[in-house]
Amino acid sequence: MIVTITPNPSLDRTYELGSLVPGEVNRASHDRLDPGGKGVNVSRALTAAGHRTSAVLPLGGLSGQLLADLLRRQGIDVAAVTISGDTRINVSIAEDGGSLTKINAMGPELSAAESAALLALVRDAQKTGRGTGSDVAWLACCGSLPRGLAPEWYAEVVAQVHSGGARIALDTSGPALLAALSARPDVVKPNREELAEAVGRPVHTVGDAVHAAGELRERGAQQVLASLGADGMLLVAEEGSWYGSAPVAAVRSDVGAGDASLAGFLGAGGTGPEALVAALAHGAAAVQLPGSVMPTPADLDPAAVVVTADLPLDRPLRG
Repeated sequence: MIVTITPNPSLDRTYELGSLVPGEVNRASHDRLDPGGKGVNVSRALTAAGHRTSAVLPLGGLSGQLLADLLRRQGIDVAAVTISGDTRINVSIAEDGGSLTKINAMGPELSAAESAALLALVRDAQKTGRGTGSDVAWLACCGSLPRGLAPEWYAEVVAQVHSGGARIALDTSGPALLAALSARPDVVKPNREELAEAVGRPVHTVGDAVHAAGELRERGAQQVLASLGADGMLLVAEEGSWYGSAPVAAVRSDVGAGDASLAGFLGAGGTGPEALVAALAHGAAAVQLPGSVMPTPADLDPAAVVVTADLPLDRPLRG
């Protein structure tokens, strides 16, 4: 059982069109509505891959009810705190050339009571596996914190999870990431921009990313799984460091691709080069699917993934 925690979930509406023309009426060729939020996407990817998962999240309003219904239709257990605000709705516009424009709503503000209830629900999910009788091996805290939750909230969750004997993965950025490092999360998953922000300097090469990941480990992270976009992924841990990449024929949508990667990593045990291979295979499959559709085992091509401990430190990163 892998439990995900998404403090600021969303409904994700994706429109596909040839090209976006600002200031004009644009007509979509396809559109879809998916449950959203980074932890929600991790649960969706885990379910698609055949793993058991439970999604812990605050939900409010009609959008929150619809989000819970969509998750349950996909076979995902939902553990929700009912809040007074409405769950946010995000919009993505995917153009044929691969360009993606995202509009993310701010989301509701959680009260002190709602924040405490969410933390208690995390504790309950860890102890009981939501009544399934399954051991909870990992908890994954993912995404931005909503208004009303202090940056230290994730640090409190990490400490609580460790006291209960489980491992925790953290996918967030900014002050929330920095505040949580001292609690020693088992793995953090920044992308290139978040990695640069965390260390306060640009990341131009694979070597820059390795050094930045090492700095996060010095601050407390036990493993750093860094997404480098089209340039692949990097895993830096006490046991060693590995760099990997996977071929992608064409990018259709990168919404949720990083979340699919984290799901692949945790589903494969959450440590070592084999888990990195799974992360890359899931991420490469996800970007070739529409909207935030999560890959199934049939979509994966782990044999095409290349992972090496011989790090190409001088290799420049694109973009």
